[in-house]
Amino acid sequence: MNTPAQHAVAADHVFDGAAVRKHAAVLIDAMRIVDVVARGEVPPTMAVRDMRAGAWLAPGLIDLQVNGGGDCLFNDNPTVEGIATIAAAHRKCGTTAFLPTLITDTTAKMSVALAAVDAASEREPGVLGIHLEGPFLSPEKPGVHDRRLIRTPMPCDVEMLTAPRKSVMLVTLAPERVREGFIARLVTSGARVSLGHSAATYAQTRAAMSEGLTGFTHLFNAMPPLLSREPGPIAAALEASNAWYGLIVDCIHVDPAALRVALRGIGHPMLVSDAMPPVGGKRSTFDLYGEPITVADGRCTRADGTLAGAFLTVAQAVRNCVRLLDVPLDEALRMGSTYPARFIGLGDVLGRLAPGYRADMVAFDPASFEIIETWVAGS
Repeated sequence: MNTPAQHAVAADHVFDGAAVRKHAAVLIDAMRIVDVVARGEVPPTMAVRDMRAGAWLAPGLIDLQVNGGGDCLFNDNPTVEGIATIAAAHRKCGTTAFLPTLITDTTAKMSVALAAVDAASEREPGVLGIHLEGPFLSPEKPGVHDRRLIRTPMPCDVEMLTAPRKSVMLVTLAPERVREGFIARLVTSGARVSLGHSAATYAQTRAAMSEGLTGFTHLFNAMPPLLSREPGPIAAALEASNAWYGLIVDCIHVDPAALRVALRGIGHPMLVSDAMPPVGGKRSTFDLYGEPITVADGRCTRADGTLAGAFLTVAQAVRNCVRLLDVPLDEALRMGSTYPARFIGLGDVLGRLAPGYRADMVAFDPASFEIIETWVAGS
């Protein structure tokens, strides 16, 4: 369907990222939002798309950890076409912007993936950059990552990861596995750095944060538990106002009680999917590092029972926050849009419905959480 450059989208409830407005409309000119007004204030000459009764309109959901979708795994298909397949699968599920996530792989594969994401970001506005989850991880906390490919950084890695780029870069690493100053160099180059798959102590985590590490990848998973005499990364994340921690709210990766504790921290919780190829696809199995992964009862598992990513979308995580964690809907939506945008430095253009922001939106039914429609850059 062709969308006129200037148009409006109206709904019974419009959540702009800060407040809920009843019977409002978002005015759009090409890719940008012009204003959010009462439904009766829409210019009479402007085309209006009215959402069905009871629907909510909100900022498009942003996912910073997407391994795959549409039966495509980014590691196996690090191309513009592969990224487009993943983007289309997640867009149907309400995610309008994301970071294709490359889990631990070879230096050559990392280089190819970086080039593909830069190219894709120029064609697909929903592709914000890349998330490199590894290979600088702890062999003690590999999860489903291939231990044979886990390593410490080499000089060529510094050159590759600090080179000029066109889009966002998020790097997940184990701070105890990198030299002092490595994190600072990444941060100085503009990258975001996150702790994950790490055996770091509390002191090592705090030292990494002093170099500029601000993120925590899938908090609780693949990191030491919070103990009375060694609080570890979890305590460091929850007590820091400048910490941003991703949560996989499928109630499989983390128990709801632990998630409720995380929501009481003074940092910023963000919803991530850790999605694998079956999300938005037709198959219930896929291969990872040459091993079969099966989806059953909402779990993606290797033959030995190890969790291998998730069968989850951010929209489903929003639903779970509301239904299982008693999070107000507006706050759950912020966790899925506003906070991720701020973490990666795009909080002035994404994560809100406000003048000057890109017109990334999702319309959904608040009772069923059915996705009605999505818009990326106004389309």
